Amino acid sequence: MNRFLATVAAGAIAASGASAGGLDRSGQPIGIIFEEGNYAELRFSATSGEVTGTGVGIGALPPGTPYGNVAGSFTNAGGGLKYDFSDKFSFSLLWDQPFGSDVTYPGAPGTSELGGTSAIADATSITAIGRYKFSDRFSVHAGIRHQTVVGDITLSGLAYGGLSGYNVALAHDSALGYVIGGAFEIPEYALRVALTYNSEITHDMASTETIGGFPIAPITDTEVKSPASINLDFQTGLNPKTLLFGSVRYAKWSDLIISPTAFDDLATDGVLNGVGSGVSISDLEDTFEYELGIGRRLNDNWSVSGIIGYEPEGTDDLVSPLAPTNGNFSLTLGLQYKDENVVVSGGVRHTWLGDARPETGTPDVARASFTDNTAFSAGFKIGFYF
Repeated sequence: MNRFLATVAAGAIAASGASAGGLDRSGQPIGIIFEEGNYAELRFSATSGEVTGTGVGIGALPPGTPYGNVAGSFTNAGGGLKYDFSDKFSFSLLWDQPFGSDVTYPGAPGTSELGGTSAIADATSITAIGRYKFSDRFSVHAGIRHQTVVGDITLSGLAYGGLSGYNVALAHDSALGYVIGGAFEIPEYALRVALTYNSEITHDMASTETIGGFPIAPITDTEVKSPASINLDFQTGLNPKTLLFGSVRYAKWSDLIISPTAFDDLATDGVLNGVGSGVSISDLEDTFEYELGIGRRLNDNWSVSGIIGYEPEGTDDLVSPLAPTNGNFSLTLGLQYKDENVVVSGGVRHTWLGDARPETGTPDVARASFTDNTAFSAGFKIGFYF
C-alpha cells in the first residue's frame, strides 16, 4: 500500500471524534495498527462549544430562565506505538481518552429548573493490540484494554424536587475489557475494510452520596458500565492521488446505568417528585455515528482532506440534562505534510448540535429547551516512522 495515500486523511481525522455536550470523545481509534513499518504518534485536540438554552417553567417559575453555556471546553489527547515483530505479526500500544463529560447548568437551585446540575467525568484507556496477517489481504487483531474512570454528578434545581442538591462522587476505578476484529485489504488499490468490537467494561466505583453536603448513605460501590461499541472503518483509492474513506460507529449507551444506593432508595420511595424510577441517574440512548471523507494528494509532501459527519437524532428530543444535545452534523477540513519519516497533520471541525429538551424522568416532561447550538474543534497529530 502506498504509505502516503494510506495516511492522506490524517489531517481531518486529527480534529474529528469529539463534540460538546456528548460523552463519546475519541471514537476509540485503532488505525495505527495498519501503519506500514514501525511507527509512533501523538495527537491532541481541543473543543469549545456554545450550548445554551432556556427553561420552560415549573410551578410558579415562569418560562424563560436562561442557561448560559452549560458545556465546558475540553481537550483530548492520545497516542500510540506500533512495532513489527515479523512480516506476519505486529504489536501496538494505544492510549486515548474515550469518554468524558463537562456539563454545568448555571443559576441558583431555588430559582431555576436545573440550576447547579452538573456532570463531570473522565475516562482514560491503555490498549495493547496484536495483529496477525494471514496474507496481504486478510488479518485479525485482538487485545486487552485497561480503562480508568472517575466522575462527579450533582442534581440540582426545582425540577428535582426533594432531591435537589443530591451529589454522588464516583471515585477512580480501573477495570479490564477487550478488543477484537478483522480486516480485508487490497493493497494495490489502498482498499481496506476493518471491523472492530470494543467490549463493555464494568467498574465498581466507591460512591459518596450527599444532599446539601451532608452524607445520606455509607460509602458503597456503584456498578457503572462503559458502553460496548462497534467500529466499521473503510477506505479505497479512487486514483493514485485520491482516497475515499469513512466510518460507522455504534455505541450502546443505554447500558450506562448509574444507580447509587441512596439514589435508588429515594427514587423508589418517590422522593424525586416525579423524577425517576430508580433505574439510573442518566438516561441515554444508543448512538450511531457516520463519517464520509475524501483526501487528495497535492504533491510529494502535501495533502488535503475533508469529512462530513452525522449522528442521527434519538427517538425523540427529550434527553438527559447530563447530555443536553440530540444528534449532530459536522464538517471537518484537514491538511497534512509528510516526508520520508515524519508526518504532521492538523484539522478543524465545526459541529451543528441537534436541538434537545432536557427532562428529569417519569413523567417525561421537558424542563428546558436547547436550540441552535454549535461546537468548534481543532486538532493536530504528529507521527514518526522508524
